[in-house]
Amino acid sequence: MAINGKYDGWWGHDTLPKLNYEGSRELFHYIMNVAAKWISPPYNADGWRLDVAADLGHSPEYNHYFWKEFRKTVKRAKSDAIILAEHYGDAAEWLKGDEWDTVMNYDAFMEPITWFLTGMQKHSDDYRADLLGNSDSFWGAMRTHMATFSMPSLLVAMNQLSNHDHSRFLTRTNKKVGRTNNLGPEAANEGINKAIMREAVVMQMTWPGAPTIYYGDEAGLCGFTDPDNRRAYPWGREDHIMIAFHREMIRIHKENKEFLTGSMKPLEGNYNLIAYARFNLKDVSVIIVNNNNDEVGKEVTVWHLGVPRQAIMKRLILTDEVGFSTESIDYHVMSGKVTVVMPALSAIILRYQQEASLEKDREKKIFYE
Repeated sequence: MAINGKYDGWWGHDTLPKLNYEGSRELFHYIMNVAAKWISPPYNADGWRLDVAADLGHSPEYNHYFWKEFRKTVKRAKSDAIILAEHYGDAAEWLKGDEWDTVMNYDAFMEPITWFLTGMQKHSDDYRADLLGNSDSFWGAMRTHMATFSMPSLLVAMNQLSNHDHSRFLTRTNKKVGRTNNLGPEAANEGINKAIMREAVVMQMTWPGAPTIYYGDEAGLCGFTDPDNRRAYPWGREDHIMIAFHREMIRIHKENKEFLTGSMKPLEGNYNLIAYARFNLKDVSVIIVNNNNDEVGKEVTVWHLGVPRQAIMKRLILTDEVGFSTESIDYHVMSGKVTVVMPALSAIILRYQQEASLEKDREKKIFYE
């Protein structure tokens, strides 16, 4: 590799030279040793997150060869280490069980949810009124992109609302198109809607995959795309209601196994309203999101999920424009359907458990801003 700038830079960037693996077995073995080292004692990392992994090497053939060898090396060192790749677009060629375990889930999580709830592109570079609240587009995108995953890869996919490459989700709720260089950093904090953020977090914690929080999202941090999205954590200025909400949603995610390994079924799709179910052989949770600015009544069919035609479903959480509540309230299933009145900009989780009578009701918790 020359030192005068005459080398192959990643995407043409002269500060990011591509390493010539094809031309150096020494380099190849060196990197394989690194791959094994950090997941082995005494370091014991849980796995590897691979930046723009499809771009490694100078040909698709070598790229696949490299990741196959990388996987063998990693799994020999630590069989349960995760291999998580950053990738935009269809990753099916790398998710056949012999290369990556899964990917950062843009196509089947971040992008469809962002378009549906905010109408914004994930960098805040565009606003699409035709996609805001468009349940047909939402479910169409989800069906298309989720179909490219095997179930094991989907259930551990990295489901983020924000990260270091894109604008903060809370900033996207203000529907302002632009970046720091043309709007200024303070614009990222203006006109935000925390109720929409709560809707998104309910979906994040109940969607197939591994919910992954970008630091500061749980504390109400805002920011346009890189580098504004890397602001310092707001020590002393945290949104404590948002933190409490994240804690409750994390608890709900962990306590209810259908959110970890259960199947998913779309239930409803109307303008600014969607409903879906997560379920296993024993338990059923129904999630309804009303992104309208008005109250909406909805009757949802649940008998085909294994819920008896006459039953009781327990409310786990309700969010609205002013906060959230974990007060347990009974919803009666009549003739296989449950009727819910959804406040404006709200989300709800209803759960049916076959042995619900054996559980004690959880202590009431109500939080308001």
